[in-house]
Amino acid sequence: MKQEKETGYLERPGTIRKLWVILFIICGLTVVSDIFLRGEPHEPHFGIDHYFGFYAFLGFVACAVLILFAKAVGFILKRKENYYD
Repeated sequence: MKQEKETGYLERPGTIRKLWVILFIICGLTVVSDIFLRGEPHEPHFGIDHYFGFYAFLGFVACAVLILFAKAVGFILKRKENYYD
């Protein structure tokens, strides 16, 4: 009889769904806060940062780039399972 591997807390489908919901809530709050924090007009520094939700979008893109970079570095540094044997 094959013994099943016990999954960790972060690998469970229910936990993954909860994390996605939390991510969407945080992203939504970031965009909504842009409405309330724009009480006083500010001078855009780059010309594009005056658009609604710019900073939330910038944060998402920065996070996505970091994840892709980490995956590329992991691919380069990955070793075979029996590398140290």
